[in-house]
Amino acid sequence: MPQPDIHLYTAATMNGYKPVILLEELGVPYDLTFIDFAKSEQKAPDYLALNPNGKIPTIEDRSEGRAIFESGAILWHLAQKYGRFLSDDPIVRSETLQWLFFQVGHVGPMMGQAMYFQRIAAPNGHDDPFAIRRYVDESRRLLEVLNTRLEERAYLVGDYSVADMATYPWARAHVWARVEVDDLPNLKAWFDRIDARPAVQKALTIPKAQPQFWAADADDGSFAVENAARFAGDVKPT
Repeated sequence: MPQPDIHLYTAATMNGYKPVILLEELGVPYDLTFIDFAKSEQKAPDYLALNPNGKIPTIEDRSEGRAIFESGAILWHLAQKYGRFLSDDPIVRSETLQWLFFQVGHVGPMMGQAMYFQRIAAPNGHDDPFAIRRYVDESRRLLEVLNTRLEERAYLVGDYSVADMATYPWARAHVWARVEVDDLPNLKAWFDRIDARPAVQKALTIPKAQPQFWAADADDGSFAVENAARFAGDVKPT
């Protein structure tokens, strides 16, 4: 049996789930390599040859003989390659790219910082209330933008697209970022629609399920403590 065209390198993070969701929605075969942050595999020379930024995810497209890094670029490439989840209409296509950039330039970075300062920095002795408030408030503002966008529409742009797949893992992890969304009904209805998709639910178990990111009981149990300890080295002393 020939190798699949796509080899995905990823981990169980919000960015890491994005290409898994698209590949599972596409139903195409792919190889997967789990990148273990605890072993700094994302900084290994062989991996840096594929992704010089030393982050996840990355794909190798064997049919083209090249690697592609940055999650937004990966989703765009796969959608074009397989001709799905990306409209042929130039206006809709442009709007999809705008909302994809909105996720990679705003939703991901801001919510990522809200998570970092609360979930990693504070438990490791660097509690910065100003930074926490700054990033939680900005994350909330961005989720309000999404809520407004989703008024009288099911998805961010036309039909379900890569813009939704990119944004969903981050926005859906609002609990992990400690951002309240109870008064954002359009956003919550969008969550429900995407939650119900079998491919999405399968994708969120690949390469590993992290239900604490999405669950209301994110602060219960040992996961939060273990997560903070795992990334303690990322907290630089002042």
